[in-house]
Formats: sequence, C-alpha cells, structure tokens
Amino acid sequence: MLRLLLLALSRSRIAAHAAVNFPGLRSFARRFVAGQTRADVIEAVRALNAAGLDATVSFLGEAVASEAEVAAAVGEFTGFVGAVKAHGLRSHLSVKLTELGLAFDRALAERSLETVLAAADDAGVFVRVDMEDSRYTAATLDIVLAARARHAACGVVVQAYLRRSADDIASLARGGVPVRLVKGAYREPPDVALQEKREVDAAFVALVDAYFAQMADGGSLAIATHDGRMTSAARRAAAARAVPRARYEFQMLYGIRTDLQRSLHAEGERVRVYVPYGSHWYPYLMRRLAERPANLWFFLRSTFRRGRPRGGGATPA
Repeated sequence: MLRLLLLALSRSRIAAHAAVNFPGLRSFARRFVAGQTRADVIEAVRALNAAGLDATVSFLGEAVASEAEVAAAVGEFTGFVGAVKAHGLRSHLSVKLTELGLAFDRALAERSLETVLAAADDAGVFVRVDMEDSRYTAATLDIVLAARARHAACGVVVQAYLRRSADDIASLARGGVPVRLVKGAYREPPDVALQEKREVDAAFVALVDAYFAQMADGGSLAIATHDGRMTSAARRAAAARAVPRARYEFQMLYGIRTDLQRSLHAEGERVRVYVPYGSHWYPYLMRRLAERPANLWFFLRSTFRRGRPRGGGATPA
C-alpha cells in the first residue's frame, strides 16, 4: 500500500508543489539527485569516474507539453554530450521520449531524438532511451529500432514486470540491441504487469539469462538492480553462458547501494551509476521511494532529528 501511495503522489501536481517548497525534502533529494545544473552533474560524474565507476546522466523532466520545452530539453542533452567530450568524462546519456514530445507529437519526438543522437555521435557518447509507463512501450521500441538504422550507439530499456517483456528481450537480443533491464517503477494494471515482488524477481532473472542466451553481435546488457541476490544470479548466468565482462555491466542509481557498487567494482565487474539532475526532481524521487520504502524511513528519521533540540541528545542529520 505504501508503494501505491508513493506512486500516486509522484503524479500529483499539488503534492509536487508542496514538496518543492519543503526544504527538508529538497535537501533529502540531493541524496539521489546530483543537483539542478549541468555543472552540478559534471562534478558528480567526475567524482564517480575518479572512484572507478562510469555514469549515465539523465536530465529530469518528463511529459513536457510544448515545443519550447522540448527545445530546452534538446539543448540540455546536446550541451551535456558536448561536456562529456570537453571534460573527458566516462558517461552515457539517458533520455525519455516524453521529454522530447512523445506525449503530444510523435514526429517531434522522432526529430528531436535524431538531433540528440547526431550530437552524441559527434561526441562519441552512447545514448540510452529510458522506458516510461506502458502507454509508451510500443512506440518507444519502434522509435529506437528505427533510430538504430542510423545510429548504432543507441539502446533501450526493458521493464521486467511487463508481461510482454519476454518477447521484447528475445527480439532485442537477436537484433543485437543494447538493453538495460530494470524491474519497473510505474503503477500498471495486473493484465499488463506482474504485481508480486517474487514474480518480478523471477522474471528479472529469467530475462537476464534469455538475453545472454540469444545475444547477437552488437548486443550488451546493463543489469539495473540494487538487489545483491539479482546481481549474484546475473553473474552466474553470465558465467554459465560464457559471456565476457565487456558485454554486460551493472547499473545502479545515484545515492543507492553505494556499498554494492564498490564491492562489484572491486571484484572486477563494470559498474555504471545513473545520475539524474535538474529542477524536476519530485516525480523521480517519489518513484525511487516507492521502489525502496526504506529510503522513506531514512528521510523521516533525518527530518525528525533536525527538528529536535540539540540538548535532547539527537545526532544532527
């Protein structure tokens, strides 16, 4: 129930307005969001690279409603890939098609993605198209597959909880399309998505193995999870299928399971951190809390401690 409540709050404009004006939540968001500016995210990526970790950067903003907003997003994306080249950063770029206008003009989204991919090609930056809720799944896959005819350094995301994902993984693996596999963070009906955690976990493990079993030239798998059981299962699948480490990596969110990030890197695995930035952090944060409610308790404890008098013996957060 808590997960459903947090997902509902992620879509609430009233809650978003209240949240962005609440200093405690803004401060807490910095645990998971690198900052609001490109300079902020460049510094975050530099720090990750210095620790031996790669990055993929996401400029937060989804379901934009005007061409002007799309143009601003395109400018931010192209500016960031230029910064990757200029600063010698080890970073991919992650984009959402609703940031490029998919919610109201598919042709605009296709043209905008083409602009971003052309700039990324010039800078030598790989672009991953994120997956959003199930209304956009088919269109996102179609657009990415069409774009790959012109831009090889482009991949997509598959959500393990969707019932269609077994077919999608098989098709993408056989086509050599790079995939990031995630569990899924949107509220979907039972006929569209698995509802029980154990079912989603089982599907995730099965899809990792299915991709490895059918992976063609050009394919690679980004295994996006903070669950040590899932990383162990993925490593066993890679070993059983004799998949070299160059063909897969682990991806985790900025600020979450840094212990697991470090341990996998220390054991020779490739680890990439998904680093979001920008002013539209509220929906992203709510979905992260829904995925891992323990983060909500961390926030509440921190807020409570800040509010207690120093003489009461509380440790400042």
